[in-house]
Amino acid sequence: MAGGSVSYVTASQLLTLKRQPNVAIVDVRDDERNYDAHIAGSLHYASETFSQKIPNLLQQVKGKDTLVFHCALSQVRGPSCANMFADYLSETKDVDIKKVVVLEHGFNGWEASGRPVCRCTDVPCKGINS
Repeated sequence: MAGGSVSYVTASQLLTLKRQPNVAIVDVRDDERNYDAHIAGSLHYASETFSQKIPNLLQQVKGKDTLVFHCALSQVRGPSCANMFADYLSETKDVDIKKVVVLEHGFNGWEASGRPVCRCTDVPCKGINS
């Protein structure tokens, strides 16, 4: 898998993807995740420290083949982290991940479109929608 330009998925597409067990959602917002809600079941890897934590993320998503990244708007942090991860994957062997994408309009677009959000404070998120 080569880095460079990432592709995007819409909130509707993610809602469908989310039902599949081989998909992981990666929230790269920083502090705002602490006081905003999040997409149920998403993994939190703050963009500020993302590059150092890529190996941890890779371990946490073992068995997944699609990763969906997002930040608040998915204009800077989401795509940057997705590209960084894709670049890392291109130099890593024995990885099942085939697709790295970004959620169009990010968490803000997800929530504004009435999609389900989770307000739990569990780490990792248990996936309770509200």
